[in-house]
Amino acid sequence: MSSSTTAQSVSLPQQPAAPPGTLLQRIILPRPGDPLDVRALYLDEDLTNKRRAKPLSRTALRIPEQSEISFATYFNAFPASYWRRWTTLEQVELHLSVDGDCRIDLYRSKADGTQIHVGGEVRAGGSRSDLKFVLDLAPFEDGGWYWFDITTEEEHEVTLLAAGWHAGIEPLRASSVAIGICTFNRPDDCVGALAAIGADPLVLAAVQAVIVADQGNKKVSDANGFEVAAARLGERLRVHDQPNLGGSGGFARVMHEAVRGTDCEQILLMDDDIVIEPDSILRALAFARYAEHPTLVGGQMLNLQARSHLHSMGEVVDRRKFMWRAAPNVRYDHDFARESLREAPLLHRRIDVDYNGWWMCLIPRQVVEKIGLPLPLFIKWDDAEFGLRAGRAGYPTATLPGVAIWHMPWSDKDDSTDWQAYFHLRNRLVAAALYSPHPRGGELVRHSLRSTLKHLLSLEYSTVALQDMAIRDFLDGPKSLFRKLPTALGEIREQRGEYDDGRVLPSARRLPLPSMDAVKAERFLRPPGTPLTIARTVLSAIVRNVLPTNTKHLLRPQLNIPAQDARWFLLARLDGATVATADGRGVAFRKRDPRVFWRLLGRALGNHLRLLREFPRSRKDFRRALPDLTAHEAWQRAFGGDR
Repeated sequence: MSSSTTAQSVSLPQQPAAPPGTLLQRIILPRPGDPLDVRALYLDEDLTNKRRAKPLSRTALRIPEQSEISFATYFNAFPASYWRRWTTLEQVELHLSVDGDCRIDLYRSKADGTQIHVGGEVRAGGSRSDLKFVLDLAPFEDGGWYWFDITTEEEHEVTLLAAGWHAGIEPLRASSVAIGICTFNRPDDCVGALAAIGADPLVLAAVQAVIVADQGNKKVSDANGFEVAAARLGERLRVHDQPNLGGSGGFARVMHEAVRGTDCEQILLMDDDIVIEPDSILRALAFARYAEHPTLVGGQMLNLQARSHLHSMGEVVDRRKFMWRAAPNVRYDHDFARESLREAPLLHRRIDVDYNGWWMCLIPRQVVEKIGLPLPLFIKWDDAEFGLRAGRAGYPTATLPGVAIWHMPWSDKDDSTDWQAYFHLRNRLVAAALYSPHPRGGELVRHSLRSTLKHLLSLEYSTVALQDMAIRDFLDGPKSLFRKLPTALGEIREQRGEYDDGRVLPSARRLPLPSMDAVKAERFLRPPGTPLTIARTVLSAIVRNVLPTNTKHLLRPQLNIPAQDARWFLLARLDGATVATADGRGVAFRKRDPRVFWRLLGRALGNHLRLLREFPRSRKDFRRALPDLTAHEAWQRAFGGDR
């Protein structure tokens, strides 16, 4: 056994295994009815072993004889490197209560995934044993996890009664939490989140308030199950009706009410369309309590449609072109059912981030009081901008493994090309004006123009029209943000509806069968592979827009194109084609129109030249206006009175 690890038999209370203030992370187990692949998030077990471990509750597990169960899993291994980097802890304690004869082995990993055995204990005598292992956090500067395995004897099953990772010292701060949910016409999803919060007594005990900003006309309070969920939450629950001000307006309301109406030290933001692992709330709160400095604690995103997949590990903003992206060294869309934590070296490096998405993010009250509320951006970039603003004020963000929600992945959304394209670009420009180190935005303008050309060649004329509107509104200055907050969505949808690609049909069967030979179409799907062939393909597509459209293809599509095949080099060769939406619920009949192409291209070139010329002035305007745009008083006027 290593010198940094000690094991000792002690008398511990059964649940929780130490004072609640020192609990960092419970060992938790799958819910009844969870599919087999979800078990991989909680238990690492030999799938060929027919004698499977049986959860007796969310925290107790019966392990059959002649078995080995590893807790080197997403929800049960301890992400030691994050605690080493951001908190004041120097040691962590593993507390276990087991009933029966077994062997317990402890392991740690290095940043490259190398595994090291750090200690073990054999328990015999067939009685209950309460164990404590004290583990050093010093070796985890760059990455690594702790975990443990349990091996049973030939003729004896074992029950893990309870286990958890604990601190040996009291936290720096004892803080309560207000949970805030922004919802728009997803009442059933929102009620599901409320029910999950109220179902776990330990979670419920940590929550002082649950604040819902309801912006829809399908009210949460009218949904099935609301009365039961509300009864569990009691006086903690506060529902505020307001106009649809987007995600930024909903979360601004939550922060405003939490700061003005509670004394909670932490504010936890959550989306409505999620499934949450409730223990994540306790883990985020524990991390915040031990953080050396007030820190935003973010949850990772698991894939709601493939629930063993870790979709997002952490996000950063590329300052050159001012675009969000996955943080360096992340493992995108990792499937734990196919490859365990021990088998995935990239999952052992610590990932540092600029911000965390507001699908789940814990924000210290102190941060809101110092830097203000979100910008009035409606949707997109509000979470990234807030994280950058907090970082500039000295408040870092940590995206913590083992703290997570399940959410629909971005791959099932059209949000870069549908009505949200306006907010994507306008709000990106606003964030760049505030935080780009480059006076003219670096490569932002060139990157945006390249994206515009790609959309034009893809026959996405409505997207380009919305981007044109976004640039003009950005250059109109900060005064337009609050003014357009309640009206922008209607204007955007009206503008998009003027173009064929902006009108969604229920199905391609509403149109004649496609006219193009399937084998010929297959050749079009081959992407240009070199800079020369890419340039040649682009030039050919631009020249092609000098030629008139074949009108028969405007009535009968040449192809029915699945969403994943809708690439610019394919659509640039066509006059008419249906393209499925990302969620598969409809199609848009895109039609080439040379007059629209040249009109939008000319307008885009002019707008981008103007953007390049006027960006320094806009930069000054937005930076000067930031305190007013994020003030409680400005937002309070936007909220209006409760209906």
